[in-house]
Amino acid sequence: MTRTGGTTTAQRLVRAADDVPVDISRIPAREAAQDELSDPMYHEQDPNLLERAFDRFWDWVGGLFEGVAGAAPGGPLGLVVIVLVVLALAAALWWRLGTPRRVPRPEEALFGGPVRSAEAHRAAAKAHADAHRWAEAVQEHMRALVRALEDRALLDPRPGRTADEAAADAGRLLPAHASRLRAAARTFDDVTYGGRPADEAAYRRLRALDQEIEAAKPLPTAGTAVEVS
Repeated sequence: MTRTGGTTTAQRLVRAADDVPVDISRIPAREAAQDELSDPMYHEQDPNLLERAFDRFWDWVGGLFEGVAGAAPGGPLGLVVIVLVVLALAAALWWRLGTPRRVPRPEEALFGGPVRSAEAHRAAAKAHADAHRWAEAVQEHMRALVRALEDRALLDPRPGRTADEAAADAGRLLPAHASRLRAAARTFDDVTYGGRPADEAAYRRLRALDQEIEAAKPLPTAGTAVEVS
């Protein structure tokens, strides 16, 4: 209300001479109340615009949570369990598939650059392993494994062959090692094209597989020259 000489508009309206109350109609009373409440002194503790926006946002989030919790089996506890299960599945997929590639790219050839012997690839793999460069060590040992199969005439030298193709071809001649060859090819692809890191264990598995295949006797097939080490 408007203050005049220490007396508010409402006080003037509700008082008459000799302090006798007077009846006030609805509209003047409402206007008097609005005048009084418009005084800045009544709004000093009001939240500012940003605080009001945050209050509305959290009210909306709370309402949304309550609505979802009401629809979920088991209420709020059931909703929490569902969220935890979804997060666990997402983490498992991320661990299994690795960092997603932004741009899909086709598989590339296993070998690149000048032709090197299996022993040269093994030596390069060991040098990388000694320096704890496990990704490069895995790549070089996979190349050594395939080059050794080509040197034994178990695989025909084929430009552009991928790790998966080499593993599939070798697995038909060495069925006892087929699953491990496929796993080695996947590891090579994950490291080379998928951006996944390698570790010492992956390198040691590939080295052990290479050593076992060196001593393995392949199944003879028609039209395939078989050379047993």
